[in-house]
Amino acid sequence: MPATIRDVARASGVHISTVSRTFSAPHLVNPETRVRVLACAEDLGYRPNRAARALITGRTHNIGLIIADIANPFFPPLIKAAEGQARHRDYHVFVADTNEDPAAEEELVHALAKQVDGVLLCSPRMSNSLIEQVSREVPVVVINRQVTGLPCVMMDVGQGARAAIEHLLGLGHRQLALLGGPRGSWTNREMRRVAGAAARAGGAELTVLGPNPPTETGGSALAEQVRRSGVTAVLAYNDLMAIGLIEGLDQLGIRVPQDVSVVGVDDISLSRLTRPKLTTVATPTAAAGRTAVDMLLQYDSEPRPRGGGRAAAVGDRRTTAQVMLQTELVIRDSTGPVPGRPRPGSATDGPGPHRLADPGGPTATTGGVVAS
Repeated sequence: MPATIRDVARASGVHISTVSRTFSAPHLVNPETRVRVLACAEDLGYRPNRAARALITGRTHNIGLIIADIANPFFPPLIKAAEGQARHRDYHVFVADTNEDPAAEEELVHALAKQVDGVLLCSPRMSNSLIEQVSREVPVVVINRQVTGLPCVMMDVGQGARAAIEHLLGLGHRQLALLGGPRGSWTNREMRRVAGAAARAGGAELTVLGPNPPTETGGSALAEQVRRSGVTAVLAYNDLMAIGLIEGLDQLGIRVPQDVSVVGVDDISLSRLTRPKLTTVATPTAAAGRTAVDMLLQYDSEPRPRGGGRAAAVGDRRTTAQVMLQTELVIRDSTGPVPGRPRPGSATDGPGPHRLADPGGPTATTGGVVAS
């Protein structure tokens, strides 16, 4: 017969309520007592009933993670890191995919609201006002998007875009293009704003092509436009678009980087496997997943009532904390000097690329650059 909470209480010499708190709110239990209770539970093979615990504590110990596109290699490291961090805190993660559809996003939040203790919205496509509205129904932490008044974990794509443009300017490029991502993307707006400013500061012209689907096909479809534009360097919304663009340019007989330099964003594993290897802005996706889980659970430590008191409980625990994680430019083989200029590494070149802090560290005042 399975061990019960009473068996654990008897074996550890504590009250049943102490055993319950050990599993539902361990920070409220004396460390020595907690260790003893957990040891007895392990010896007896006791496993707490999550459904029963939820009725008592008002918490499910479940988290919803809603992402824009599970097929995009940007997301799996974030999902894996978030799940690992949640498991460490005795929480489970439900992952849901919206396929870049803001309507599906809203439906999923409503569907998960009563089944989870909070929702992580990663790269949401909903409007800020709608995100604020659903956050009144369930605690929300936003990843890869800035929403005033809500907790957010952002990756400094602005810093990365600036480093990428300055890298291309240093190679002599003055006719640049930005391949935009999906409409409604905060990352897309940030890249456009900062890349445009960096290009103007360097005396260069930036042509924006987009919005576009953030996929390999989306990048490939832009190859002819890039050719007609006459640009010599391109910054893409993400690595998938950059890889697709390189494939499309190759079909047109345009060489990368000899004729056109290409930079991506994300540093997905494919970026190191393409030929040429992709120069890209590395984003700290795993760090973002872990940070978002910690941020959500930091404000979920007190029991809350179900039903009518839920909305008030959500409002009471709302936080406006926002974290910005550093990005980093990784220089590989898909960027080179503007046609007609010697390739870096000759005797006339200045100092080579250097490395600053790793992606995911505190935001630096200058862009990080690393040769790979």
